[in-house]
Amino acid sequence: MDRPDERPRRGLTAAPTPSDAAGAFEPYLSRCNFPPPPATVTCAVSGGPDSLALLVLARAAGLEVTAVHVDHGIRPTSAADAGVVAAAAAAVGAGFRGETASVAPGPNLEARARSARYTALPDGALLGHTADDQAETVLLNLLRGAGPAGVAAMAPEHRRPLLGLRRADTLEVCRLAGLTPVLDESNLDPAIRRNRVRHELIPLLEEIFERDVAPLLCRHADLSREATEALDAAVAGLDPRDCATLAAAPRALARWALRRWITEGGWITEARGPTTGGERHPPDLAAVDRALAVALGEARAAEVGGGWRVRRSAQRLHLEPTASGSAVCQTDPP
Repeated sequence: MDRPDERPRRGLTAAPTPSDAAGAFEPYLSRCNFPPPPATVTCAVSGGPDSLALLVLARAAGLEVTAVHVDHGIRPTSAADAGVVAAAAAAVGAGFRGETASVAPGPNLEARARSARYTALPDGALLGHTADDQAETVLLNLLRGAGPAGVAAMAPEHRRPLLGLRRADTLEVCRLAGLTPVLDESNLDPAIRRNRVRHELIPLLEEIFERDVAPLLCRHADLSREATEALDAAVAGLDPRDCATLAAAPRALARWALRRWITEGGWITEARGPTTGGERHPPDLAAVDRALAVALGEARAAEVGGGWRVRRSAQRLHLEPTASGSAVCQTDPP
Protein backbone atom coordinates (compact mmCIF):
# COMPACT_ATOMS: atom_id res chain seq x y z
CA MET A 1 0.00 0.00 0.00
CA ASP A 2 1.53 3.27 -1.03
CA ARG A 3 2.01 5.49 1.99
CA PRO A 4 5.46 7.12 1.76
CA ASP A 5 6.94 8.30 5.02
CA GLU A 6 9.38 10.60 3.25
CA ARG A 7 8.61 13.49 0.93
CA PRO A 8 9.18 12.19 -2.59
CA ARG A 9 8.91 14.45 -5.61
CA ARG A 10 6.66 13.75 -8.54
CA GLY A 11 8.48 12.56 -11.62
CA LEU A 12 10.58 9.90 -13.30
CA THR A 13 14.19 9.49 -14.25
CA ALA A 14 15.74 6.89 -16.51
CA ALA A 15 15.42 3.38 -15.10
CA PRO A 16 17.67 0.40 -15.85
CA THR A 17 16.24 -2.51 -17.76
CA PRO A 18 15.17 -5.53 -15.69
CA SER A 19 18.09 -7.61 -16.96
CA ASP A 20 20.64 -4.92 -16.10
CA ALA A 21 19.15 -4.49 -12.62
CA ALA A 22 18.60 -8.17 -11.76
CA GLY A 23 21.67 -8.31 -9.56
CA ALA A 24 20.79 -5.12 -7.70
CA PHE A 25 17.24 -6.30 -7.07
CA GLU A 26 18.11 -9.88 -6.06
CA PRO A 27 18.23 -9.15 -2.29
CA TYR A 28 14.66 -7.89 -2.56
CA LEU A 29 13.39 -10.55 -4.98
CA SER A 30 14.59 -13.27 -2.61
CA ARG A 31 12.03 -12.03 -0.06
CA CYS A 32 9.18 -11.71 -2.55
CA ASN A 33 6.55 -14.23 -3.54
CA PHE A 34 6.09 -13.70 -7.27
CA PRO A 35 4.75 -16.46 -9.52
CA PRO A 36 7.45 -18.16 -11.57
CA PRO A 37 8.32 -16.66 -14.97
CA PRO A 38 7.18 -16.27 -17.65
CA ALA A 39 3.80 -15.69 -15.99
CA THR A 40 1.67 -12.79 -17.19
CA VAL A 41 0.43 -10.56 -14.37
CA THR A 42 -1.36 -7.29 -13.75
CA CYS A 43 0.07 -4.93 -11.13
CA ALA A 44 -2.03 -2.28 -9.41
CA VAL A 45 0.20 0.80 -9.54
CA SER A 46 -0.79 4.10 -7.98
CA GLY A 47 2.60 5.74 -8.46
CA GLY A 48 3.65 5.57 -4.82
CA PRO A 49 6.83 3.76 -3.72
CA ASP A 50 5.26 0.40 -2.84
CA SER A 51 3.40 -0.07 -6.10
CA LEU A 52 6.27 1.26 -8.22
CA ALA A 53 8.56 -1.24 -6.48
CA LEU A 54 5.98 -3.94 -7.23
CA LEU A 55 6.14 -3.03 -10.92
CA VAL A 56 9.94 -2.95 -11.01
CA LEU A 57 10.40 -6.22 -9.12
CA ALA A 58 7.76 -8.04 -11.15
CA ARG A 59 9.67 -7.19 -14.32
CA ALA A 60 13.01 -8.05 -12.67
CA ALA A 61 11.46 -11.43 -11.77
CA GLY A 62 10.95 -12.10 -15.49
CA LEU A 63 7.18 -11.63 -15.57
CA GLU A 64 5.12 -10.11 -18.36
CA VAL A 65 3.48 -7.16 -16.64
CA THR A 66 0.65 -4.74 -17.29
CA ALA A 67 0.48 -1.81 -14.85
CA VAL A 68 -3.06 -0.64 -14.11
CA HIS A 69 -3.59 2.78 -12.55
CA VAL A 70 -7.01 3.53 -11.02
CA ASP A 71 -7.91 7.22 -10.68
CA HIS A 72 -10.54 7.83 -7.98
CA GLY A 73 -10.78 11.54 -8.75
CA ILE A 74 -10.44 12.34 -5.05
CA ARG A 75 -7.33 14.54 -5.26
CA PRO A 76 -6.87 17.42 -7.73
CA THR A 77 -3.52 15.98 -8.84
CA SER A 78 -4.63 12.34 -9.12
CA ALA A 79 -5.10 12.43 -12.89
CA ALA A 80 -1.44 13.35 -13.38
CA ASP A 81 -0.35 10.23 -11.47
CA ALA A 82 -1.47 8.06 -14.38
CA GLY A 83 1.17 9.73 -16.57
CA VAL A 84 3.87 8.94 -14.01
CA VAL A 85 2.79 5.28 -13.90
CA ALA A 86 2.63 5.06 -17.69
CA ALA A 87 6.17 6.45 -17.98
CA ALA A 88 7.45 4.04 -15.31
CA ALA A 89 5.81 1.10 -17.08
CA ALA A 90 7.43 2.10 -20.37
CA ALA A 91 10.82 2.46 -18.66
CA VAL A 92 10.78 -1.12 -17.36
CA GLY A 93 9.18 -2.66 -20.43
CA ALA A 94 5.68 -3.20 -19.03
CA GLY A 95 2.27 -2.47 -20.51
CA PHE A 96 -0.03 0.19 -19.09
CA ARG A 97 -3.76 0.76 -18.72
CA GLY A 98 -5.59 3.57 -16.94
CA GLU A 99 -8.98 3.12 -15.24
CA THR A 100 -11.32 5.53 -13.48
CA ALA A 101 -13.44 4.71 -10.45
CA SER A 102 -15.03 7.87 -9.10
CA VAL A 103 -15.65 7.98 -5.36
CA ALA A 104 -17.85 10.69 -3.88
CA PRO A 105 -16.70 12.58 -0.77
CA GLY A 106 -18.20 11.42 2.50
CA PRO A 107 -17.70 9.00 5.37
CA ASN A 108 -15.59 5.84 5.05
CA LEU A 109 -13.81 7.38 2.07
CA GLU A 110 -10.73 5.18 2.34
CA ALA A 111 -12.77 1.97 2.53
CA ARG A 112 -15.03 3.02 -0.36
CA ALA A 113 -12.03 4.00 -2.49
CA ARG A 114 -10.38 0.64 -1.79
CA SER A 115 -13.55 -1.22 -2.71
CA ALA A 116 -13.91 0.80 -5.94
CA ARG A 117 -10.26 0.17 -6.79
CA TYR A 118 -10.55 -3.58 -6.32
CA THR A 119 -13.70 -3.62 -8.44
CA ALA A 120 -11.88 -1.80 -11.26
CA LEU A 121 -8.89 -4.16 -11.15
CA PRO A 122 -8.94 -7.54 -12.90
CA ASP A 123 -9.18 -10.65 -10.76
CA GLY A 124 -5.81 -11.67 -9.35
CA ALA A 125 -4.13 -8.29 -9.82
CA LEU A 126 -0.94 -8.00 -7.76
CA LEU A 127 -0.96 -5.49 -4.90
CA GLY A 128 1.97 -3.68 -3.32
CA HIS A 129 1.31 -4.35 0.37
CA THR A 130 4.43 -4.61 2.56
CA ALA A 131 5.25 -5.97 6.01
CA ASP A 132 4.60 -2.50 7.42
CA ASP A 133 1.08 -2.56 5.96
CA GLN A 134 0.64 -6.00 7.50
CA ALA A 135 1.67 -4.73 10.93
CA GLU A 136 -0.73 -1.79 10.68
CA THR A 137 -3.56 -4.10 9.61
CA VAL A 138 -2.95 -6.39 12.59
CA LEU A 139 -3.25 -3.45 14.98
CA LEU A 140 -6.30 -2.00 13.24
CA ASN A 141 -8.13 -5.33 13.22
CA LEU A 142 -7.13 -6.16 16.78
CA LEU A 143 -8.44 -2.83 18.06
CA ARG A 144 -11.66 -3.24 16.08
CA GLY A 145 -12.26 -6.39 18.11
CA ALA A 146 -11.52 -8.84 15.29
CA GLY A 147 -11.01 -12.51 16.07
CA PRO A 148 -8.17 -14.76 14.85
CA ALA A 149 -9.06 -14.38 11.17
CA GLY A 150 -8.94 -10.59 11.37
CA VAL A 151 -5.66 -10.57 13.28
CA ALA A 152 -4.25 -12.99 10.67
CA ALA A 153 -4.52 -9.97 8.34
CA MET A 154 -3.28 -10.49 4.76
CA ALA A 155 -2.27 -13.96 3.58
CA PRO A 156 1.22 -14.26 2.02
CA GLU A 157 -0.04 -15.23 -1.43
CA HIS A 158 1.00 -14.43 -4.98
CA ARG A 159 -1.46 -11.53 -5.04
CA ARG A 160 0.62 -9.74 -2.37
CA PRO A 161 4.20 -10.66 -3.26
CA LEU A 162 5.86 -7.86 -1.27
CA LEU A 163 4.75 -8.86 2.23
CA GLY A 164 8.33 -9.90 2.96
CA LEU A 165 9.62 -6.37 2.28
CA ARG A 166 9.59 -3.26 4.44
CA ARG A 167 8.56 0.19 3.32
CA ALA A 168 12.18 1.30 3.37
CA ASP A 169 12.93 -1.53 0.92
CA THR A 170 10.41 -0.25 -1.62
CA LEU A 171 11.87 3.23 -1.45
CA GLU A 172 15.32 1.76 -2.10
CA VAL A 173 14.02 -0.31 -5.05
CA CYS A 174 12.60 2.88 -6.56
CA ARG A 175 15.93 4.62 -6.06
CA LEU A 176 17.83 1.78 -7.70
CA ALA A 177 15.38 1.83 -10.61
CA GLY A 178 15.70 5.58 -11.04
CA LEU A 179 12.03 6.18 -10.24
CA THR A 180 10.72 9.01 -8.10
CA PRO A 181 7.39 8.07 -6.47
CA VAL A 182 4.46 10.44 -6.31
CA LEU A 183 3.24 11.86 -3.02
CA ASP A 184 -0.34 11.11 -1.99
CA GLU A 185 -1.14 13.84 0.51
CA SER A 186 -4.00 11.80 1.96
CA ASN A 187 -1.42 9.45 3.47
CA LEU A 188 -0.57 12.22 5.93
CA ASP A 189 -4.19 13.03 6.83
CA PRO A 190 -4.73 12.33 10.57
CA ALA A 191 -8.45 11.94 9.94
CA ILE A 192 -7.64 8.53 8.41
CA ARG A 193 -7.16 6.05 11.23
CA ARG A 194 -4.46 4.02 9.48
CA ASN A 195 -2.35 7.14 9.17
CA ARG A 196 -2.51 7.69 12.94
CA VAL A 197 -1.58 4.07 13.55
CA ARG A 198 1.40 4.53 11.21
CA HIS A 199 2.64 7.91 12.36
CA GLU A 200 1.64 7.88 16.03
CA LEU A 201 0.79 4.44 17.45
CA ILE A 202 3.60 2.35 15.95
CA PRO A 203 6.32 4.91 16.81
CA LEU A 204 4.92 5.04 20.36
CA LEU A 205 5.01 1.24 20.65
CA GLU A 206 8.59 1.21 19.38
CA GLU A 207 9.53 3.84 21.95
CA ILE A 208 7.90 1.91 24.79
CA PHE A 209 9.30 -1.51 23.86
CA GLU A 210 12.59 -0.20 22.44
CA ARG A 211 12.45 -2.37 19.35
CA ASP A 212 11.04 -2.62 15.83
CA VAL A 213 7.51 -3.92 16.41
CA ALA A 214 6.52 -4.66 12.80
CA PRO A 215 8.20 -8.11 12.70
CA LEU A 216 6.46 -9.05 15.97
CA LEU A 217 3.08 -8.03 14.63
CA CYS A 218 3.69 -9.89 11.38
CA ARG A 219 4.63 -13.02 13.34
CA HIS A 220 1.42 -12.64 15.34
CA ALA A 221 -0.46 -12.58 12.04
CA ASP A 222 1.28 -15.78 10.95
CA LEU A 223 0.39 -17.55 14.21
CA SER A 224 -3.22 -16.38 13.96
CA ARG A 225 -3.35 -17.68 10.39
CA GLU A 226 -2.20 -21.10 11.59
CA ALA A 227 -4.95 -21.06 14.22
CA THR A 228 -7.62 -20.17 11.66
CA GLU A 229 -6.43 -22.98 9.39
CA ALA A 230 -6.75 -25.41 12.30
CA LEU A 231 -10.27 -24.13 13.00
CA ASP A 232 -11.19 -24.51 9.33
CA ALA A 233 -10.03 -28.12 9.43
CA ALA A 234 -11.92 -28.78 12.66
CA VAL A 235 -15.27 -27.62 11.22
CA ALA A 236 -14.79 -29.09 7.73
CA GLY A 237 -17.20 -31.94 8.46
CA LEU A 238 -19.65 -29.91 10.53
CA ASP A 239 -22.93 -28.91 8.86
CA PRO A 240 -23.45 -25.24 9.82
CA ARG A 241 -27.11 -25.37 8.84
CA ASP A 242 -28.01 -28.27 11.13
CA CYS A 243 -29.24 -26.86 14.44
CA ALA A 244 -28.70 -30.10 16.38
CA THR A 245 -25.11 -30.34 15.15
CA LEU A 246 -24.38 -26.77 16.18
CA ALA A 247 -25.96 -27.28 19.59
CA ALA A 248 -23.77 -30.35 20.24
CA ALA A 249 -20.51 -28.75 19.05
CA PRO A 250 -18.18 -26.74 21.30
CA ARG A 251 -19.27 -23.12 21.18
CA ALA A 252 -16.02 -21.98 19.56
CA LEU A 253 -16.44 -24.46 16.69
CA ALA A 254 -20.15 -23.67 16.28
CA ARG A 255 -19.30 -19.99 16.01
CA TRP A 256 -16.53 -20.66 13.51
CA ALA A 257 -18.75 -22.85 11.33
CA LEU A 258 -21.47 -20.20 11.29
CA ARG A 259 -19.00 -17.46 10.51
CA ARG A 260 -17.69 -19.39 7.49
CA TRP A 261 -21.19 -20.22 6.27
CA ILE A 262 -22.47 -16.62 6.51
CA THR A 263 -19.34 -15.27 4.81
CA GLU A 264 -19.47 -17.79 1.96
CA GLY A 265 -23.24 -17.71 1.57
CA GLY A 266 -23.65 -13.93 1.54
CA TRP A 267 -21.42 -11.32 -0.07
CA ILE A 268 -21.07 -8.93 2.87
CA THR A 269 -19.16 -6.01 1.40
CA GLU A 270 -17.84 -2.64 2.41
CA ALA A 271 -21.01 -1.20 0.88
CA ARG A 272 -22.90 -3.27 3.49
CA GLY A 273 -25.32 -4.92 1.12
CA PRO A 274 -25.75 -8.18 -0.77
CA THR A 275 -23.83 -8.00 -4.01
CA THR A 276 -21.66 -10.12 -6.21
CA GLY A 277 -18.72 -7.72 -6.30
CA GLY A 278 -16.32 -6.04 -3.93
CA GLU A 279 -14.52 -7.46 -0.94
CA ARG A 280 -15.97 -10.23 1.18
CA HIS A 281 -16.07 -9.49 4.89
CA PRO A 282 -17.05 -11.92 7.64
CA PRO A 283 -19.79 -11.04 10.14
CA ASP A 284 -18.76 -9.68 13.52
CA LEU A 285 -19.00 -11.70 16.72
CA ALA A 286 -22.34 -10.18 17.73
CA ALA A 287 -23.86 -11.23 14.40
CA VAL A 288 -22.46 -14.75 14.73
CA ASP A 289 -23.89 -15.03 18.25
CA ARG A 290 -27.29 -13.89 16.98
CA ALA A 291 -27.16 -16.63 14.36
CA LEU A 292 -26.13 -19.14 17.01
CA ALA A 293 -29.08 -18.06 19.16
CA VAL A 294 -31.34 -18.93 16.22
CA ALA A 295 -29.72 -22.37 15.93
CA LEU A 296 -30.20 -22.98 19.67
CA GLY A 297 -33.89 -22.08 19.51
CA GLU A 298 -33.45 -18.86 21.47
CA ALA A 299 -34.68 -16.80 18.50
CA ARG A 300 -36.63 -17.52 15.36
CA ALA A 301 -34.57 -15.29 13.05
CA ALA A 302 -31.84 -12.67 13.30
CA GLU A 303 -30.18 -10.15 11.04
CA VAL A 304 -26.44 -10.64 10.61
CA GLY A 305 -25.54 -7.42 8.81
CA GLY A 306 -25.00 -6.49 5.20
CA GLY A 307 -28.69 -6.95 4.39
CA TRP A 308 -28.75 -10.64 5.37
CA ARG A 309 -30.72 -12.59 7.97
CA VAL A 310 -30.60 -16.12 9.34
CA ARG A 311 -33.86 -17.95 10.10
CA ARG A 312 -34.66 -21.44 11.39
CA SER A 313 -37.13 -23.85 9.81
CA ALA A 314 -37.46 -27.58 10.58
CA GLN A 315 -34.20 -27.51 12.59
CA ARG A 316 -32.32 -26.10 9.62
CA LEU A 317 -30.82 -22.62 9.20
CA HIS A 318 -31.44 -20.54 6.09
CA LEU A 319 -29.55 -17.44 4.97
CA GLU A 320 -31.62 -14.94 3.01
CA PRO A 321 -31.63 -11.24 2.11
CA THR A 322 -33.71 -9.03 4.36
CA ALA A 323 -36.80 -7.57 2.76
CA SER A 324 -35.36 -4.05 2.76
CA GLY A 325 -31.66 -4.90 2.37
CA SER A 326 -31.16 -3.01 5.62
CA ALA A 327 -28.03 -3.55 7.70
CA VAL A 328 -29.98 -2.87 10.93
CA CYS A 329 -29.51 -5.83 13.27
CA GLN A 330 -32.67 -7.30 14.77
CA THR A 331 -33.56 -10.56 16.44
CA ASP A 332 -37.02 -12.11 16.24
CA PRO A 333 -38.10 -13.85 19.47
CA PRO A 334 -38.74 -17.61 19.32
